Amino acid sequence: MGWDIDVPGDATHIGTARIRSQLSTAQRLIARKTGNLPSVDAGFDEIADGVGAPSVGGTKAKASKYGNRKCEADGIEFDSERERSRYFDLKRMQAAGIISDLRLQVSFEIAPAVVMDGKRKRARTYVADFVYRRDGKQVVEDVKGMKTPVYSLKRHLMRAVHGIEVQEV
Repeated sequence: MGWDIDVPGDATHIGTARIRSQLSTAQRLIARKTGNLPSVDAGFDEIADGVGAPSVGGTKAKASKYGNRKCEADGIEFDSERERSRYFDLKRMQAAGIISDLRLQVSFEIAPAVVMDGKRKRARTYVADFVYRRDGKQVVEDVKGMKTPVYSLKRHLMRAVHGIEVQEV
């Protein structure tokens, strides 16, 4: 499946979303040792590599604080099924020409770095789930289940600092 957004071939992340490798564990190890990429259909056994193998007596993954489950689509990891579903909606809208310039996990600076008590404090940012153009205007979207106090503050600062109204989906 091809990408509908521009992603450099060597990219490992888009914003905070991780792009998964198309190679199996064994293929990656061979490539690291030999410097040569094995063909994708080399017949490696994923289960023997430990990829996708059932866990035996392992610990369970920690449940999400807000009940969402991380999931993946097009090699991109999403924080929730709802966010992934919105991604598919936006991809269809872009393919139909309704929106353009779809970007994921776009960072906005909402407070610059400062020095306090002789220590430099980093700039504060807000990371939007999706940014795109519709009818010639930039739209910033955040897929929200639970509105935290930190999110409310960041949304307020986006409006105050950048004049951008974050659309909640």
